[in-house]
Amino acid sequence: MIGRIHSLETFGTVDGPGIRFILFMQGCALKCQYCHNRDTWDLKGGKEMTLEEVLSEIEPYLNYYRSSGGGLTVSGGEPTLQGEFVKELFTAVKERWNLHTTLDTNGINDPNKLAGLYDVTDLFLLDIKHINNEKHLDLVGVPNLRVLETARWLSDHGKKMWIRHVFVPTKNDDEQDLLDLGRFIGSLNGVEKIDILPYHQMGIYKWEALGEKYPLEGVPSPTDEEVERAKRLIEQGRQEAQQQGA
Repeated sequence: MIGRIHSLETFGTVDGPGIRFILFMQGCALKCQYCHNRDTWDLKGGKEMTLEEVLSEIEPYLNYYRSSGGGLTVSGGEPTLQGEFVKELFTAVKERWNLHTTLDTNGINDPNKLAGLYDVTDLFLLDIKHINNEKHLDLVGVPNLRVLETARWLSDHGKKMWIRHVFVPTKNDDEQDLLDLGRFIGSLNGVEKIDILPYHQMGIYKWEALGEKYPLEGVPSPTDEEVERAKRLIEQGRQEAQQQGA
């Protein structure tokens, strides 16, 4: 079993609980205007690695992952594009070391076809880019219907989720959209955390290195006040949905 790997990180602390090994898979089906890893898009890029080669990279650090309540997170790109490889990797780290597994996904692929992978995934970091379908299409190049379907599937199947939302001024800062996002999240089961990730421009050099124009040139990172407003509106919408469902 061969996977195409973009990069790896041995001491991640934000992509799931505890200290984690982060494996970044190559390839993505979205074209996010704010992508800070533009070089991950090409499905034929990256480095080929076998399952055993990846496992050998994880093994030296097992004590750190176990003692911190951490484990393995697979991110991207979009890891479900190489879902069979990720499934075998998650299965192996569970059988060998009983490691906690986290999948960082944009939810764009059919969850019914990924049930085998999802069965060996302990936590999902689900990226919801935009709750409005037309604006989602403009921002990342595809509709959001499958993303929302994935969220509902995970909710219905008792999966644990952290919802992630990259907050971009002028792109997804509309009050109604933020309330609607909160309402949708409030209708889900299994959501343990909502992460609002402020947009940044640190990946612009990757676009430039590929000879491409950065789509959000001139769009500033949000202020602390803008981020707090977004969090407040999303939480307001979430509470509304939970009260209606009670």
